Amino acid sequence: MPGLVAFGRRWAIGSDDFVLPGAFELFLRVLWWLGILVLYAVHKGRFSCPGGRLLHSYLLVLLALLAAIICSLAALVHVSMRGTISNPGPRKSLPKLLYVRLLLCVPEFVWAVVGAVWVSDSSVRCESTVINAVLGTVLASWVIIVFTIIGVLIVFDPLGGKKTFYLTDGLDRNLESSQSGQLLYNVKNTATRVWEKRIRLMCCCIVQDDDHRVAFTSIAELFRAYFSDTDLVPSDIAAGLILLHQEQDKMEGCPKEPEEVLCHSPSSRVADDLDMELENAAHYMLFAAAAYGWPYYIYTNPLTALCKLSGDCCRSRPAESDITGSDRHNIHFGSILKITGLQYRDFIHISFHNKIYEIPFFVALDHKTEAIVVAVRGTLSFEDILTDLSADCEDLTLEDVLENGFVHKGITQAANYIYQKLINDGILNQAFTIAPEYKLVIVGHSLGAGTASVLAIMLRNSFPTLKCYAFSPPGGLLSKTLADYTKRFIVSVILGKDLVARLSMPNMEDLKRRIVRIVANCNRPKYQILLRGCWYEVFGGDPDNFPTELDGRNQDALTQPLLAEESLMVHRSPSYNAIDGESHLDSPPQYPHLYLPGRIIHVVEESSSRRWCSSDTKYMANWSNETVFSSILISPKMITDHMPDVVLNALNSLAQENRSCISC
Repeated sequence: MPGLVAFGRRWAIGSDDFVLPGAFELFLRVLWWLGILVLYAVHKGRFSCPGGRLLHSYLLVLLALLAAIICSLAALVHVSMRGTISNPGPRKSLPKLLYVRLLLCVPEFVWAVVGAVWVSDSSVRCESTVINAVLGTVLASWVIIVFTIIGVLIVFDPLGGKKTFYLTDGLDRNLESSQSGQLLYNVKNTATRVWEKRIRLMCCCIVQDDDHRVAFTSIAELFRAYFSDTDLVPSDIAAGLILLHQEQDKMEGCPKEPEEVLCHSPSSRVADDLDMELENAAHYMLFAAAAYGWPYYIYTNPLTALCKLSGDCCRSRPAESDITGSDRHNIHFGSILKITGLQYRDFIHISFHNKIYEIPFFVALDHKTEAIVVAVRGTLSFEDILTDLSADCEDLTLEDVLENGFVHKGITQAANYIYQKLINDGILNQAFTIAPEYKLVIVGHSLGAGTASVLAIMLRNSFPTLKCYAFSPPGGLLSKTLADYTKRFIVSVILGKDLVARLSMPNMEDLKRRIVRIVANCNRPKYQILLRGCWYEVFGGDPDNFPTELDGRNQDALTQPLLAEESLMVHRSPSYNAIDGESHLDSPPQYPHLYLPGRIIHVVEESSSRRWCSSDTKYMANWSNETVFSSILISPKMITDHMPDVVLNALNSLAQENRSCISC
């Protein structure tokens, strides 16, 4: 930080990012140079073979060229090691060294062509050892050239020219002028188009319609707005996450006040209610996991799943079940049957149809709990990811509900799609005709949990006794009024440091500010942070005590985004004011605070003992509140704690422990 400025444009790489790749290439070049030197010394005076004179000249020039490259690499690595992330001053000569290094690629390319011509010349009659050595040299040269081109393409920033123009001249401009306004407008439009092209490229394998195009534009605007006010390169973000993780671990190791959770004695009514909800959650999580179909079943049973499903592939679909969408060879339905343990006749409707804002679900009769279960699938396709990322807010207006508020746009549209299917197509009427005394339960995991929660709100008036279990729902889902309203009928289950449950635009902005602050005030070079951080993540140990410059600084100013130079650390950057501060102060924010639905059960790991081929983890659960999830926690488990099989295992462990206590 800031991004390297070279050839008149900004690049998505910092001037301190050449230490590790440069040192690796330097190591290879030195070995290469020593090998060529040994080859030349051994065959000195023995170049009288046909083509030997050209070989002699080739090796001498190659030795000189490699020596020049080694010197330029050593200087490049040495300069890149100077300074800190937010202090690029000692590295100001690096662009010139980079020009020299790239200039040496031209003779290296020419000499690689010469070597290829010499090797392919049929008139050469030198020793096979020499020919093979030259062939290896030619191949190595081409490999390095190809990787250099790939590296340039990776760090190429399509907005680099516009950002450099703005960063070098923007501080002296009058931001109220029409020229500056037009410049910022063009930068924003270009950035949005770039993000939109990237998203289209990632989703090139899916059929795109008007809904997709609208979603692409909305998501591109989201990414543009999020990344427009910082000058961070990817390695800066990695270093910031490493520092935050270690700082977080140090804070967890210090004595602290107990969490604001509702803890009661085992004899209290709340504890009894918790035990009952954990038992129900463990049961219904099986339905939420089953909604993923064969990918989940094969993932959890890698050795036996295909054999068990092979018997169901050739069976004809039951006439009693209404199945829509593609399910070749009956694998999805067969997996759902295996996971839930239900029979064919227990399923009322199964939909494998999947488009943006339209996600799979099934309706089944659960005779064990006497419930009609609506299970909604979580994220499993590009279409689901687009639904997740459509994070704009929209109003949810319902009849006879006073607590109307904001909801996640993409998830709400998915819930509305399922609502139309359940009500307009008469699916729920059919289910209650078969089992009129059963209750309605809606479940889902991840995206399915968010969709199930909004669907439960929509169905609440028609089915006052319904219950919803949301497993690992997304954090930015409901406004405060709606979240409080759902505490009457929704139970959310969050495991550990689950990222998705803490994922909202305000939390992402907070994470960005924390990364910028800790990175900008660390006195260690980036390569030391990355190396020590990788060691800590893999082998553990005590968190490093990286020195910072926070003392004596303006703490409020340090929470503001940075752009390009350290001098902007104490002031909000002009582009941040201009681009993100366009709306008037009295207008509502684009991304207001949204919360988790319903009452929240937080399951945390109490102890863990690992053995050679297994691990025994003990969990504990408490009622919690939404403030506990107002910040993203950095941990290797932030992803694994979200996985449906891990959540199911944790709930089964708690339910089994509760049953053991009751039996005792």
